[in-house]
Amino acid sequence: MILVVIKMILSGIAALAVLYLLAIMPRMIRRPDTSLFKKVYFAHRGLHDNAGDAPENSMAAFKKAVEAGLGMELDVQVTKDGVPVIFHDFKLERICGAEGKIVNHTYDELQAYTLCQSQERIPKLSELLEMVDGRVPLIVEIKAETADVSCCVIIDKLLHAYRGAYCIESFNPMVLWWFRRNRGSVVRGQLSSNFRKEGVYWNILYFAMTHLLFNFLTKPDFIAYNHKFSEEPGRRICRRLYRHPAAAWTVRSEKDLEALRGKYDVFIFDSFLPAKVGRL
Repeated sequence: MILVVIKMILSGIAALAVLYLLAIMPRMIRRPDTSLFKKVYFAHRGLHDNAGDAPENSMAAFKKAVEAGLGMELDVQVTKDGVPVIFHDFKLERICGAEGKIVNHTYDELQAYTLCQSQERIPKLSELLEMVDGRVPLIVEIKAETADVSCCVIIDKLLHAYRGAYCIESFNPMVLWWFRRNRGSVVRGQLSSNFRKEGVYWNILYFAMTHLLFNFLTKPDFIAYNHKFSEEPGRRICRRLYRHPAAAWTVRSEKDLEALRGKYDVFIFDSFLPAKVGRL
Protein backbone atom coordinates (compact mmCIF):
# COMPACT_ATOMS: atom_id res chain seq x y z
CA MET A 1 0.00 0.00 0.00
CA ILE A 2 2.81 2.39 0.88
CA LEU A 3 4.57 1.62 -2.40
CA VAL A 4 1.40 2.36 -4.34
CA VAL A 5 1.03 5.73 -2.60
CA ILE A 6 4.70 6.56 -3.28
CA LYS A 7 4.30 5.67 -6.97
CA MET A 8 1.21 7.85 -7.22
CA ILE A 9 3.03 10.76 -5.60
CA LEU A 10 6.05 10.35 -7.90
CA SER A 11 3.78 10.08 -10.93
CA GLY A 12 2.01 13.25 -9.88
CA ILE A 13 5.31 15.08 -9.43
CA ALA A 14 6.51 13.89 -12.84
CA ALA A 15 3.28 15.01 -14.48
CA LEU A 16 3.53 18.46 -12.88
CA ALA A 17 7.16 18.77 -14.04
CA VAL A 18 6.18 17.95 -17.61
CA LEU A 19 3.29 20.43 -17.50
CA TYR A 20 5.63 23.11 -16.15
CA LEU A 21 8.17 22.53 -18.93
CA LEU A 22 5.40 22.71 -21.52
CA ALA A 23 3.94 25.87 -19.95
CA ILE A 24 7.22 27.82 -20.09
CA MET A 25 8.30 26.55 -23.51
CA PRO A 26 9.04 29.54 -25.79
CA ARG A 27 8.71 29.51 -29.58
CA MET A 28 10.45 26.41 -30.93
CA ILE A 29 9.19 26.27 -34.54
CA ARG A 30 10.09 28.84 -37.20
CA ARG A 31 12.24 30.77 -34.79
CA PRO A 32 13.38 34.13 -36.21
CA ASP A 33 17.00 35.20 -36.46
CA THR A 34 18.00 37.09 -33.30
CA SER A 35 21.76 37.18 -33.90
CA LEU A 36 21.85 40.92 -34.64
CA PHE A 37 20.57 41.74 -31.15
CA LYS A 38 23.50 39.86 -29.59
CA LYS A 39 26.12 42.05 -31.26
CA VAL A 40 25.59 45.40 -29.52
CA TYR A 41 24.90 46.77 -26.07
CA PHE A 42 21.53 48.46 -25.63
CA ALA A 43 21.30 51.84 -23.94
CA HIS A 44 18.34 51.81 -21.54
CA ARG A 45 15.97 54.64 -22.59
CA GLY A 46 18.77 56.03 -24.71
CA LEU A 47 22.20 57.21 -23.57
CA HIS A 48 20.65 59.46 -20.98
CA ASP A 49 21.32 61.61 -17.93
CA ASN A 50 18.23 62.82 -16.10
CA ALA A 51 20.24 65.59 -14.46
CA GLY A 52 21.50 66.89 -17.79
CA ASP A 53 20.27 67.94 -21.20
CA ALA A 54 19.57 64.42 -22.47
CA PRO A 55 17.05 62.82 -20.08
CA GLU A 56 15.61 59.33 -20.47
CA ASN A 57 13.55 58.56 -23.57
CA SER A 58 14.41 61.92 -25.13
CA MET A 59 15.53 62.56 -28.69
CA ALA A 60 18.79 63.94 -27.33
CA ALA A 61 19.50 60.68 -25.47
CA PHE A 62 18.64 58.62 -28.54
CA LYS A 63 20.90 60.69 -30.78
CA LYS A 64 23.80 60.16 -28.37
CA ALA A 65 23.24 56.41 -28.45
CA VAL A 66 23.20 56.33 -32.25
CA GLU A 67 26.39 58.39 -32.42
CA ALA A 68 28.06 55.90 -30.06
CA GLY A 69 26.93 52.95 -32.19
CA LEU A 70 24.74 51.58 -29.42
CA GLY A 71 21.44 49.79 -29.71
CA MET A 72 18.57 51.35 -27.80
CA GLU A 73 15.77 50.19 -25.54
CA LEU A 74 12.78 52.50 -25.45
CA ASP A 75 9.25 52.57 -24.04
CA VAL A 76 6.18 53.22 -26.17
CA GLN A 77 2.58 53.94 -25.23
CA VAL A 78 -0.30 55.64 -27.01
CA THR A 79 -1.89 59.01 -26.23
CA LYS A 80 -5.58 59.79 -25.90
CA ASP A 81 -5.70 60.81 -29.57
CA GLY A 82 -3.87 57.71 -30.79
CA VAL A 83 -0.29 58.95 -31.16
CA PRO A 84 2.50 56.49 -30.19
CA VAL A 85 4.92 58.37 -27.93
CA ILE A 86 8.06 57.37 -26.07
CA PHE A 87 7.65 57.54 -22.31
CA HIS A 88 8.29 54.98 -19.57
CA ASP A 89 5.95 55.70 -16.66
CA PHE A 90 2.20 55.52 -17.05
CA LYS A 91 2.02 58.68 -14.92
CA LEU A 92 3.63 62.03 -15.78
CA GLU A 93 4.66 62.94 -12.24
CA ARG A 94 8.24 61.59 -11.98
CA ILE A 95 9.54 62.88 -15.30
CA CYS A 96 7.31 65.89 -16.03
CA GLY A 97 6.21 66.96 -12.56
CA ALA A 98 2.59 66.95 -13.69
CA GLU A 99 -0.55 65.04 -12.83
CA GLY A 100 -2.34 62.47 -14.98
CA LYS A 101 -1.40 59.67 -17.33
CA ILE A 102 -0.14 59.57 -20.89
CA VAL A 103 -3.32 57.82 -22.07
CA ASN A 104 -5.48 60.63 -20.69
CA HIS A 105 -3.74 63.40 -22.63
CA THR A 106 -3.56 64.25 -26.31
CA TYR A 107 -0.16 64.58 -27.93
CA ASP A 108 -0.51 68.37 -28.18
CA GLU A 109 -1.37 68.58 -24.48
CA LEU A 110 1.75 66.58 -23.61
CA GLN A 111 3.94 69.03 -25.49
CA ALA A 112 3.33 71.56 -22.72
CA TYR A 113 5.65 69.51 -20.47
CA THR A 114 9.42 69.12 -20.54
CA LEU A 115 11.44 66.09 -19.42
CA CYS A 116 13.33 66.34 -16.12
CA GLN A 117 13.54 70.14 -16.30
CA SER A 118 15.46 70.00 -19.57
CA GLN A 119 14.37 71.52 -22.87
CA GLU A 120 13.43 68.08 -24.22
CA ARG A 121 9.81 67.07 -24.76
CA ILE A 122 8.00 63.76 -25.10
CA PRO A 123 8.89 62.45 -28.58
CA LYS A 124 6.76 60.59 -31.07
CA LEU A 125 7.80 57.06 -32.02
CA SER A 126 7.73 58.17 -35.65
CA GLU A 127 10.35 60.86 -34.92
CA LEU A 128 12.65 58.29 -33.35
CA LEU A 129 12.30 55.84 -36.24
CA GLU A 130 13.02 58.55 -38.79
CA MET A 131 16.11 59.70 -36.90
CA VAL A 132 17.59 56.21 -36.34
CA ASP A 133 16.83 55.10 -39.90
CA GLY A 134 18.11 51.58 -39.36
CA ARG A 135 21.57 52.57 -38.10
CA VAL A 136 21.27 50.63 -34.84
CA PRO A 137 18.86 47.91 -33.62
CA LEU A 138 15.97 48.81 -31.33
CA ILE A 139 14.24 47.04 -28.46
CA VAL A 140 10.75 48.52 -28.26
CA GLU A 141 8.98 47.94 -24.95
CA ILE A 142 5.24 48.30 -25.38
CA LYS A 143 3.55 49.67 -22.26
CA ALA A 144 0.02 48.39 -21.68
CA GLU A 145 -1.44 48.70 -18.19
CA THR A 146 -4.47 46.44 -18.73
CA ALA A 147 -5.63 43.53 -20.86
CA ASP A 148 -6.75 46.06 -23.49
CA VAL A 149 -3.87 45.95 -25.96
CA SER A 150 -5.53 47.81 -28.82
CA CYS A 151 -2.47 50.09 -28.70
CA CYS A 152 -0.58 47.30 -30.49
CA VAL A 153 -2.52 47.97 -33.69
CA ILE A 154 -1.36 51.60 -33.79
CA ILE A 155 2.23 50.91 -32.75
CA ASP A 156 2.59 48.00 -35.16
CA LYS A 157 1.48 50.14 -38.08
CA LEU A 158 4.54 52.36 -37.60
CA LEU A 159 6.94 49.52 -36.85
CA HIS A 160 5.79 47.43 -39.80
CA ALA A 161 6.67 50.28 -42.16
CA TYR A 162 10.10 50.71 -40.55
CA ARG A 163 12.95 49.04 -42.44
CA GLY A 164 15.50 48.94 -39.64
CA ALA A 165 16.08 46.12 -37.17
CA TYR A 166 13.78 46.05 -34.16
CA CYS A 167 12.09 43.67 -31.76
CA ILE A 168 9.27 44.20 -29.28
CA GLU A 169 9.01 43.25 -25.63
CA SER A 170 6.50 43.78 -22.84
CA PHE A 171 5.68 42.79 -19.28
CA ASN A 172 2.09 42.36 -20.43
CA PRO A 173 1.64 38.84 -21.90
CA MET A 174 -1.40 40.05 -23.86
CA VAL A 175 0.90 42.28 -25.94
CA LEU A 176 3.01 39.28 -26.95
CA TRP A 177 -0.10 37.26 -27.65
CA TRP A 178 -1.33 40.03 -29.99
CA PHE A 179 1.95 39.94 -31.93
CA ARG A 180 1.93 36.15 -32.04
CA ARG A 181 -1.51 36.18 -33.65
CA ASN A 182 -1.14 39.23 -35.88
CA ARG A 183 2.54 39.74 -36.64
CA GLY A 184 4.25 36.41 -36.02
CA SER A 185 7.42 37.33 -37.91
CA VAL A 186 8.32 40.07 -35.40
CA VAL A 187 10.83 39.02 -32.73
CA ARG A 188 9.02 39.24 -29.38
CA GLY A 189 10.38 39.11 -25.85
CA GLN A 190 8.77 38.50 -22.48
CA LEU A 191 9.88 40.94 -19.81
CA SER A 192 9.85 39.60 -16.27
CA SER A 193 11.34 39.67 -12.79
CA ASN A 194 10.87 38.09 -9.39
CA PHE A 195 8.02 40.42 -8.48
CA ARG A 196 7.70 39.10 -4.94
CA LYS A 197 11.32 39.97 -4.14
CA GLU A 198 10.83 43.35 -5.80
CA GLY A 199 8.04 44.07 -3.32
CA VAL A 200 5.28 44.20 -5.94
CA TYR A 201 1.81 43.31 -4.71
CA TRP A 202 1.84 39.51 -4.88
CA ASN A 203 -1.04 37.59 -6.45
CA ILE A 204 -1.56 34.69 -8.83
CA LEU A 205 -0.94 36.93 -11.86
CA TYR A 206 2.48 38.06 -10.65
CA PHE A 207 3.31 34.49 -9.62
CA ALA A 208 2.61 33.31 -13.16
CA MET A 209 4.59 36.19 -14.67
CA THR A 210 7.59 35.55 -12.40
CA HIS A 211 7.71 31.91 -13.43
CA LEU A 212 6.99 32.58 -17.12
CA LEU A 213 3.84 30.48 -17.06
CA PHE A 214 2.24 32.53 -19.85
CA ASN A 215 4.86 31.35 -22.35
CA PHE A 216 2.48 28.64 -23.56
CA LEU A 217 0.23 31.45 -24.78
CA THR A 218 2.75 34.02 -25.97
CA LYS A 219 5.61 31.81 -27.29
CA PRO A 220 8.31 34.47 -26.87
CA ASP A 221 11.57 34.47 -28.84
CA PHE A 222 13.62 35.73 -25.90
CA ILE A 223 13.28 36.34 -22.18
CA ALA A 224 14.29 39.73 -20.76
CA TYR A 225 14.74 39.24 -17.03
CA ASN A 226 15.81 41.42 -14.12
CA HIS A 227 19.47 40.45 -13.82
CA LYS A 228 19.30 40.59 -10.02
CA PHE A 229 17.30 37.36 -10.13
CA SER A 230 19.33 35.46 -12.71
CA GLU A 231 18.90 32.13 -10.94
CA GLU A 232 15.13 31.96 -11.38
CA PRO A 233 14.47 28.44 -12.73
CA GLY A 234 12.12 29.41 -15.56
CA ARG A 235 14.64 31.88 -16.99
CA ARG A 236 17.47 29.37 -16.79
CA ILE A 237 15.42 26.58 -18.37
CA CYS A 238 14.43 28.78 -21.30
CA ARG A 239 18.06 29.58 -22.03
CA ARG A 240 19.76 26.28 -21.20
CA LEU A 241 17.17 23.66 -22.15
CA TYR A 242 15.31 25.48 -24.91
CA ARG A 243 18.40 27.49 -25.96
CA HIS A 244 16.56 30.76 -26.33
CA PRO A 245 18.26 34.17 -26.07
CA ALA A 246 18.24 35.88 -22.69
CA ALA A 247 18.38 39.65 -22.17
CA ALA A 248 19.58 41.18 -18.90
CA TRP A 249 17.96 44.34 -17.59
CA THR A 250 19.09 46.71 -16.32
CA VAL A 251 22.88 46.43 -15.85
CA ARG A 252 24.30 49.42 -13.99
CA SER A 253 28.04 48.75 -13.64
CA GLU A 254 30.96 47.27 -15.54
CA LYS A 255 31.42 44.79 -12.69
CA ASP A 256 27.89 43.45 -13.06
CA LEU A 257 28.25 43.36 -16.83
CA GLU A 258 31.30 41.12 -16.61
CA ALA A 259 29.68 38.88 -13.99
CA LEU A 260 26.64 38.32 -16.21
CA ARG A 261 28.56 37.14 -19.27
CA GLY A 262 27.72 33.53 -19.94
CA LYS A 263 24.31 33.88 -18.29
CA TYR A 264 22.83 36.29 -20.82
CA ASP A 265 23.17 37.04 -24.52
CA VAL A 266 21.81 40.61 -24.68
CA PHE A 267 22.66 43.42 -22.26
CA ILE A 268 20.55 46.51 -21.54
CA PHE A 269 22.63 49.00 -19.55
CA ASP A 270 22.11 52.23 -17.65
CA SER A 271 24.12 54.71 -15.52
CA PHE A 272 27.54 53.86 -17.01
CA LEU A 273 29.16 53.40 -20.41
CA PRO A 274 30.48 49.90 -21.12
CA ALA A 275 34.22 49.71 -21.67
CA LYS A 276 33.63 48.29 -25.14
CA VAL A 277 30.91 50.43 -26.66
CA GLY A 278 29.20 49.53 -29.89
CA ARG A 279 29.57 45.96 -31.08
CA LEU A 280 30.47 43.14 -28.67
